[in-house]
Formats: sequence, C-alpha cells, structure tokens
Amino acid sequence: MNHKLAILASAMLALGVTAASAEESASQQKPALRIAVEGAYPPFNYIDANNELQGFEVDLLKRLCEVMNAECELVQHEWDGILRALVNREYDAVMSSLEITERRQKRIAFSDPYYRIPAVFIGSKETAPGAVTPAAMAGKKIGTIERTDHEAYLKTFYKNSEVVLYAKAEEANLDLLVGRIDAVFADELLLSKFLGTREGACCQIIGDAPAEPAYKRESYGIGLRKEDEDLRERFNRAIAQVKADGTYDQIRAKYFPFDIK
Repeated sequence: MNHKLAILASAMLALGVTAASAEESASQQKPALRIAVEGAYPPFNYIDANNELQGFEVDLLKRLCEVMNAECELVQHEWDGILRALVNREYDAVMSSLEITERRQKRIAFSDPYYRIPAVFIGSKETAPGAVTPAAMAGKKIGTIERTDHEAYLKTFYKNSEVVLYAKAEEANLDLLVGRIDAVFADELLLSKFLGTREGACCQIIGDAPAEPAYKRESYGIGLRKEDEDLRERFNRAIAQVKADGTYDQIRAKYFPFDIK
C-alpha cells in the first residue's frame, strides 16, 4: 500500500511540475502586438481579392515585426476613428500612412519616419531636365494644388514665377498637356501616376525640388500612445535596421520606382 502511495505521489508531483512549467512558459510569452491598418490606400495598404491586407506598409510591417521578434496581428480599421481607437487601447499602434503633423503630435506619439514623399517638377518633353531653382524658373507659370505645402513652398521662394493654383492635380496636368502652364510641382507619387498614362507621355520630370531652398517633405510614421515609449524605441530600432540591411529597399522596389526614405 505504501508503494502504491509513493507511485501516486510521484505522479502527482510530475504533473505539478509540468503544469508549473507550462504556466511559467505562458507567462513569459508576450502578447501579440495589434497594429491597425486602414486597407484602402493602395499601393501603401489595401484589401486583396482574398480579403487580406496587402501593400507596401503591410510588407514592411511584417518585416519590422520579424526584426523585433514580435508576434503581430494586423487589424483592419476604417480611417474615421483610427486614432481614437488607438488612444482607447483597441490596438497598440497604427501603420497606415499617418502623416506626422504638429496637431497629431499633441495627441499621440510617432516612430521615426518610415517613408517620405519627394516633390518634383514636371514639364513637357520639349523642356530639358535641369535646374528648377527659383532663378531658373523665373517668368514661368507653375501649377500646383491649392492649400498644400507645395503651394506654400512656391509662394515663399518662387516669387518671380506665376503660381497657378488648382483644386486637383488632374486639372494642373491637363493645363500642362495643352501648354497653358510651363510646369507642375507636386509629390512624385502623384505625378508619376500621370506620367504613366497615355496623356502623360507628353511630359517628364524636369527636376527634383532643389536642395536650396529646401522643401520639407511630408513624413509618415507609426502612430503610438505617448506612454508606450518602449514600443516606440523598438520600432525605431527596427526601422533603422531594415533601412541599413537593404530589406527596406527590396520591399520599396516592389511598389515604387523611386526612393521614399
């Protein structure tokens, strides 16, 4: 009888150790990071035919999570209320082409920028690429979209040019096509789409925004709660690593023919 009790006690002890080990392992396993993505802004993020999130930001986010050795769950969330839900702790971060602005920085924290959109001038194929400084563009009609950083930049520095404002880029591009203006200044992503169309065959990039006077490019970062400083630093280290090891450019090249770092 004593022998049977000893066997039973040993079995119960072994079960206890196993349960304790499992409990300890579970406690050490970190919960998945929940990252919100809108899924409606291709090619940065979108929903494919299989109802799955895809795009530049989705691919980059998966790589960042690998670098951080983190389990990440992507959460599709419509744009309206996406920051409110972050603050309310419905997820841990937002990676969905969130521009870093002073207004948003009062409400949330941002990682270092993971992409920026350069600004360029386009003109007709008859206009040779070259200098697009204020001096070089003096006397020219330059179209741009109203109420944008591009308008502010031109009006501040290109005082000897005629700045023509449009509600939409398509309207400016049409006037360039028919020769009403000499150039259009806007972000390269927007203008490259036009240049890839049949109508856009009329035109070409004639120059990047000059180094002097410098154009402050729009910057986009991962949105986080202000108190989550450790998570912010983890993302920053991961962003720096993927830029340094070349994987950022490999991902970017799938979606954009120009640098957006």
